[in-house]
Amino acid sequence: MSQNPNGPGPIPALVVGAGPVGLTAALALRSHGLPVTVLEAEPEDRVRPGSRALFVHRESLNLLGRISPGLDRTLVNNGVVWPTRRTIYRDKEVFARSYPPQPPRADFIPPFTSLRQIETERHLLAACLDAGVTFRWGAAVTGVETYQDSARLYTEDGTVWEAEYVIGADGARSQVRRSQGIDMVGERSEAFHVVVDIEEDPEDPMPLERVFVYEHPALGGRSVMRVPFAGGFQLDLQCKDGDDPAEWADEEAARRWVTKVVGQKYADRLLWVSRYKFLHVVADSFTDPRHRVLLVGEASHLFPPFGARGMNSGIADSAAAADAVAKALANPADRVGSIAAFNSERKQAAQFNSEAARTALAHLRPKSEFTRFKQALGAALSPVVPSLGEWLERAPYGPRTGAPTNSSKGKY
Repeated sequence: MSQNPNGPGPIPALVVGAGPVGLTAALALRSHGLPVTVLEAEPEDRVRPGSRALFVHRESLNLLGRISPGLDRTLVNNGVVWPTRRTIYRDKEVFARSYPPQPPRADFIPPFTSLRQIETERHLLAACLDAGVTFRWGAAVTGVETYQDSARLYTEDGTVWEAEYVIGADGARSQVRRSQGIDMVGERSEAFHVVVDIEEDPEDPMPLERVFVYEHPALGGRSVMRVPFAGGFQLDLQCKDGDDPAEWADEEAARRWVTKVVGQKYADRLLWVSRYKFLHVVADSFTDPRHRVLLVGEASHLFPPFGARGMNSGIADSAAAADAVAKALANPADRVGSIAAFNSERKQAAQFNSEAARTALAHLRPKSEFTRFKQALGAALSPVVPSLGEWLERAPYGPRTGAPTNSSKGKY
């Protein structure tokens, strides 16, 4: 049967996917005064394990505060801002910098806040409900057809939804993208990294600082990063080509190497272990030929996590998509131009972020002895040439300038 809870005719906009990017899209559409329905494949009581994306950058916080006043402050109050960055080359510290405490002003937004993605989603969902967003849980989309004046979506329960515009925020395996025959183009590496969430010991917590270790001596020369979040911290291990996932990525294996990094007391405090491959892929197009479907977040791009570009660029995608839809609805005569401008801007941003992550990965996983030599030399000379230590600190996160995207200045 056909569905439109807002009366006859197609719904102005449907969002597919209730992750942080889809929830942002829904909030952004509501900020334009548009009725919004979100279709989510999983049930309302779903459990989303793991930290996944940890960082919400200041640019994203400002954007979220604009479309949902107070949400920026909610995320800041429930996250942490670690004051110290530290970089170690093997067993030698080459860079350390601490920042003064943030001002006690209610309107101050820090450079970032760090909290687990499940917490970010919880606050975004609450904001959506307060804003009057309608949700349909357990509504897996099986197909999308586009027409000159609307789009039609089919869900597993047999419901047919009609909308003027569809924002596809349904992740890396996006059914919305696949239904339009849009390919993801780029590189897919078999190399992987392992992410472990660890609950902090409240009686004896570790220092609140981000620490990156090049070629950790206890891990066979693999690099590892520790990043705090509210209530714990994440370890991100960069594995080598040819590593067996069973030796690094299952829970027992992770427990063994985690204790070599942060000590035995954390062996039984693991919350989540996951393995990710390195992908550099961007959708051929962020919209369908009829300009009725707009792709955002991981439905349109996937890149390694360096610089925390994934969720933050997805948040920017969603705000831009909502702006484009609002313009198209307000001015149907130029609707194609509005959607095409979104496609051009966000594809440019995704390509920049993909290349930035590639630059970071080339530094983290050097293929040449010359690159390794430069890193070793930089570490050796850092006491007398501090800029070399700063280079070693900054390089794992990629360049900070480039495309007009809120993730272009990302850093850990």
